[in-house]
Amino acid sequence: MNSIILKGRAKINLTLDVVGKRENGYHDLEMIMQTVNLYDTIYIRKTKVSGIRLKANYSWLPTNEKNIAYRAAQLFFEEAGIDGGIAIEITKRIPVAAGLAGGSTDAAATLIGLNRLYETNYSREKLMEMGLKLGADVPFCIARGTMLAEGIGEELTPLTPMPHTHVVLVKPPISVSTAVVYKNLDLNCIKKHPETKTVIEALEEGNVQKIADHMSNVLEEVTIAMHPEIEKLKQDFMKQGAMGAMMSGSGSTVFGLFNTREAASRAAKYFKMHHNIREVYVTTTYSPILKNREDKRQRRGLRRRGAKRC
Repeated sequence: MNSIILKGRAKINLTLDVVGKRENGYHDLEMIMQTVNLYDTIYIRKTKVSGIRLKANYSWLPTNEKNIAYRAAQLFFEEAGIDGGIAIEITKRIPVAAGLAGGSTDAAATLIGLNRLYETNYSREKLMEMGLKLGADVPFCIARGTMLAEGIGEELTPLTPMPHTHVVLVKPPISVSTAVVYKNLDLNCIKKHPETKTVIEALEEGNVQKIADHMSNVLEEVTIAMHPEIEKLKQDFMKQGAMGAMMSGSGSTVFGLFNTREAASRAAKYFKMHHNIREVYVTTTYSPILKNREDKRQRRGLRRRGAKRC
């Protein structure tokens, strides 16, 4: 195999709690992370010339060590002891600096893709260990699905997959620095911590409305103080019929959960028209477990239909 195409999927947070701060400045987190079906496409092919060449569909994206996917390739070759030559092409769809792990998921896809291309047979755990050297969200982006994330985000516990749910993502035209948000977070001033256990129970029950009712993100207070329009987006999501709405990560993306595709599409149209926001996406939640079950059902259906034709 000389080339491979992968999907680097975005994530949202169903809860995000900050429970402590370490001496090294990192924060201890407790959050529920969920993969969604908005994705970047990462095309990787081997080249005869050694080295890493990277290009993207946006001219302003870095194509050197400043790009986390580039660094992921460097790390892989160092770990594997391979003098490889590859070309990486990234088609970005996930908004940048938006709280959706757009860069981390590209790095995750790069590690997965190179592992397959070079047949190094690294386990998922080994890839996640490598990914942590690049960023705290990379291990989750390798694992994907519905996870409780603790520590700095690298301690992952699989949860009951979230039921198939329609999601609208709205990225206002503002950039939020994660470092600035955490710097301005005062742990003693957090008014309400997320009910993470309640959301885990709701996942086990398959109760999306209960999940939506108890979504919470302690970073909202800091980010909304800097960008009040985020609170307005949350309010308008509820007016448009969302089951619940929340900011993802440190922002600035706000998402809403909807019962139907039609309701989600109507809300997306509203935000494009009335807020004049370009980066609005209608998507769904993603689970590797549920996808595998669906794939098996489809294969069984094809076999049955094939038998009937014979």
